[in-house]
Amino acid sequence: MNKGQLIDAVASHAGLTKVQAEKALNAVIEAVSESLGKGENVALIGFGTYSVAKRAARNGKNPRTGATIKIPARKVPKFTPGKGLKDLVNGVKKAAPAKKAAAAPAKKAAAKKK
Repeated sequence: MNKGQLIDAVASHAGLTKVQAEKALNAVIEAVSESLGKGENVALIGFGTYSVAKRAARNGKNPRTGATIKIPARKVPKFTPGKGLKDLVNGVKKAAPAKKAAAAPAKKAAAKKK
């Protein structure tokens, strides 16, 4: 699934337009990225946890020349799946059926006035 397909899925599951779903997805990605940039974890219960791991400096090899090079220490993003996601992937648990999105409150209010 690519980003476009994910936007389509979010739009259909949440009862949003594709433009609204894209804005929502971009906002989630931005919020997660900002938190990780600050070194904070992002835990989504049942889905998983995004965190920042420290990778130590190490020696490596240039594949072209075979020369030894020093790879500096760095921080890398890491994702650890939650139990619910692991169970779903392993077939232990089935995905919850998609719920139909509720009508917008403004539409409900307009319907009551008629």
